[in-house]
Amino acid sequence: MELRELALEVARIAQDAGRHALGDQMNPRDLKGLHLAEDKPSTLDVDDRLTRFIVNRLSYVETFDGQWQDRPAECHPGERYWCVGNIDGIINYTRNMPEWAITVSLFEFNEEGSAQPILGVVHAPGLGLTYLAARGQGAIRIRKTPIGDKREKVMPSTTAHLEGSVVSYGMSYVPAESKRALAAVSAIAGQPADIKRIGPASLDLCKVADGTYDAYFEPHLHKWDVPAVSAGAVVCWEAQAKLRTWRGGPVHWRRGNDIVASNGLIIDELRPYLQ
Repeated sequence: MELRELALEVARIAQDAGRHALGDQMNPRDLKGLHLAEDKPSTLDVDDRLTRFIVNRLSYVETFDGQWQDRPAECHPGERYWCVGNIDGIINYTRNMPEWAITVSLFEFNEEGSAQPILGVVHAPGLGLTYLAARGQGAIRIRKTPIGDKREKVMPSTTAHLEGSVVSYGMSYVPAESKRALAAVSAIAGQPADIKRIGPASLDLCKVADGTYDAYFEPHLHKWDVPAVSAGAVVCWEAQAKLRTWRGGPVHWRRGNDIVASNGLIIDELRPYLQ
C-alpha cells in the first residue's frame, strides 16, 4: 500500500477511535481520574482502550516491524514501526474542552540507522478536524461540515515578522519546566499580535502547518510526547513549515526536546528569545 493510501486508512482508524473517545468524554468525571506525574505520562483509563483498539486495527492494515515502544535496541535500515499515542491534551479532555487529539505516526529507519517519522495522523474529534500527511505526499486537513467531509491542502502562513504575528506556546504542568516557557513568553510579549496557550502539542504543530499560527514553541517535551510530536511533525514538514529544536538542530526521537515550529519566515526573529 502506498503511503498516501496508508495515511488515509490510518485516518479512518483514528476517526473510529475518536468516536469512542468523544463518547467517553461526555461521561461525568473529575481530575481524580487523571494520573499526573513528573517522570511518566499522564493517563486516563480510556487511553489503554484506545491504544489497544488502534493497534488492533492497524494489524489488519500493515504490521510492518511492530510498535515503536517495543522496538529492539538495534534496528536496521528500512524497518518501520507504528507509534500510537495516548490522548494528546489529556487535561483538556478531562475538562470537556474540544482541543485534544488522537495521534498515530509511522517511523522508518534510514541507512544511517536514524529513525524518522514518514507518516502522521492527528485527529481532533471534538473539533471535527483530521490532519494527515505522508512523506512526499503533502499534507491535508479533513473538516467535518454539515454537507460532509471537506478535504483541504494545508500550507503555512506568509507572515514575515514576529511583530504582528500569532504565536502559540506549550508548557508542562511541572513547575520547574513551565518557567522556561513563561520566560520566553514574557520576553516576546508586546511583539506578536497575540500569544495563544491552548494545546495540545500535536494540534499546535498542525495549526502552524495550516497557517492558523505563525509559530509554536514548547520546552521540555518528553519521550512520552514522541507520538504526538512525530505525528504533528510530518504534517508540518509536508506542508513546508519548519520544525527544529530551540538551538536550531533536528528533533531527536529517543529523548526529550525543546521544539519550535514556524512558517520559516519569523524564526530568525523568534529564536533569540528561546533560551
